Amino acid sequence: MYIAAIGGLLFLAFVYFVVGQAAATRNSAQTAADAAALAAAEDARNQLREGWLGVVLDPEQWDGFLKGRTYDSSSACQRAAVFAAKNGGVLPDGDCVPLAGQQGFSVTVRTQESVGLPGTEARHAVASARALIEPKCTFAAPEEPEPEETEPDPDPTEPEDEPEPEPEPITGLTCGEEAWTIDPDDPVLPSAVDLFTVRLAGDDE
Repeated sequence: MYIAAIGGLLFLAFVYFVVGQAAATRNSAQTAADAAALAAAEDARNQLREGWLGVVLDPEQWDGFLKGRTYDSSSACQRAAVFAAKNGGVLPDGDCVPLAGQQGFSVTVRTQESVGLPGTEARHAVASARALIEPKCTFAAPEEPEPEETEPDPDPTEPEDEPEPEPEPITGLTCGEEAWTIDPDDPVLPSAVDLFTVRLAGDDE
């Protein structure tokens, strides 16, 4: 009876160890998936700001950047793969995709290690995560003033070459509750975190 009791205790300890190891592997998969999804979204956010800076003096080209749509998803997914690997995961081809109807990414990560259960050495934990890119800025172009009416000159003279007018500052961009003015001589945008929020999406989103 003593030997049977010791054997039973050892068996239970083994079961708890294996189950705990499997749970730890699953948690590792979820951590890797969360990190990969956030990395993809953050890479896209940085791309958005850099691309926006390239057209910052032409507000007519702002729309795709303002709404968080103009970025290279393949580059963002490459960043996701790097962060999945840093957290012990693998991001196979096709397991990082842009979200439909929202700006962001969905990723599925597989752990490099198996789940740890006997006889399942070829099985790996799998987890998924979604990260959203949410714009924080709006733009309302100021109305252009109506041209002033002038009386015709009764004694016209040869028109002189007038110097080109200096470009006006660009107003109407609001990020959060802060209004920004773009100086044509030194154009600056808010930081990427001020332009867009990046966060993990819940199951109900």
